[in-house]
Amino acid sequence: MARKRDLVRSFRLCTGEGLVAMPIVLMTQPVNVVLAALFTKVLHLPNHTIGVISALPFVCNFLQVGIMPLLSRWVPSKTICMVGSCLHVFSWTVFCIMLGLLPADDPKAAGLWIGLWFFFSSFCSSITGVSWNAWVQEWVPARLRGKYFGRRNRLLQFSTLTFLLLAGWVLATWNYSRTAFQLLVAFAILLRMLSIIWQIRMPTEASARPPERGARLSAQLITLRNHLPYLHYIVFGAVWSFAANLFGPFYHVFMFQELNLSALQVGTLSVCGATGAALTMPAWGALLDRFGNKSVMAVSFLLWQIPNFIWCFITPENSDWLYPLWIWGGATNAGFFLGTFTLLLKLLPVPARNLALGVNIAVTSFFAAIAPIIGGALLEFFLARHASLPVYHASFLVQPLLALPIVWLLLRIREPAASPLTHVVGAMSNVRTLASLSGLSFLANYIYYRNPRR
Repeated sequence: MARKRDLVRSFRLCTGEGLVAMPIVLMTQPVNVVLAALFTKVLHLPNHTIGVISALPFVCNFLQVGIMPLLSRWVPSKTICMVGSCLHVFSWTVFCIMLGLLPADDPKAAGLWIGLWFFFSSFCSSITGVSWNAWVQEWVPARLRGKYFGRRNRLLQFSTLTFLLLAGWVLATWNYSRTAFQLLVAFAILLRMLSIIWQIRMPTEASARPPERGARLSAQLITLRNHLPYLHYIVFGAVWSFAANLFGPFYHVFMFQELNLSALQVGTLSVCGATGAALTMPAWGALLDRFGNKSVMAVSFLLWQIPNFIWCFITPENSDWLYPLWIWGGATNAGFFLGTFTLLLKLLPVPARNLALGVNIAVTSFFAAIAPIIGGALLEFFLARHASLPVYHASFLVQPLLALPIVWLLLRIREPAASPLTHVVGAMSNVRTLASLSGLSFLANYIYYRNPRR
């Protein structure tokens, strides 16, 4: 009976801490309404600097692959999560103070300080995210995961949309003053501190699990080399990560700088994308279960990318087109991102699954990290020589033009009929970040699970 009471209390506290943690989780993503407005409206950072900053979360995802296995050998997941969360809050507290000291007339110096801070913050966030997933998967019984996480995820969507609208309204009302940014950051910090307190109070008890004994490293490498579907998935993931991040972070820059949209308008667009995804995700899940992952993902991806050619014709005069475009994008890309996770579950070679996860995150992180650096440098080069609007329009051709090659790589993957794996901890670090670039901000703190009835 005591065990049941503790479990119920942990469920309530876990849901509550997720709701209040979402503001700082959203602002930790490389491109969001708050940071994008700060970079463009206040500090006027050049595109190549924004590209480097956007690459940092993927660099940290790459680094944590080698660090987390070592930490988890000696330190419990909950302890790692608590320490990482406290360091993350500390970094944002420093940023809140730093906002009042950053030079307004020296973008180079401001970009350097923000880059150093964002690297530390992203590293803490990466460690915290993986350890938090590992921790909750330890104490939540397998039979309850589908029902509990499904309900929790829906509540997180409400928290996400509320903060997006609130942040946009505050920044637009206060005319992008530094005080407005500091108030938003301080608000997110206070909520995150409450979240940590609730996490500490959770009376969780890890289920006893026998230690896994993996095969030797050489044998695991041979397994990966001979597993062609997994290798094809790695190539597909690398190409997609590069294509999505080459100019992906600069869509928000375009909306702020070229279209002169307010933070409230950009926040509303993000809400449109998230709402479209939330409404269609159950249907996409049913289609994935019935017809398999890669075929449904291909349809979802093409339905999403082909209308993205409209971005090449968006001007300040017709910027209202963005509202239906974001709704459509959220409604269609939800199937692609959901299928990306479930397909990975099927393709992991079980004898070397931990190594396979590490290789997947490392490879996709590498290509996702170099892409915005290259994209920012290209934009900076051409913007110095040509009119800005045609340059951005030309850059927006990349994703839809690469849609067919990416779909071809996807369809070449041989998909098995079923997966013996029940869950993967931390496997979706890059997918969460990529999803946030595409309007699915609520996926940033999603817990993925497999329904036992499927």
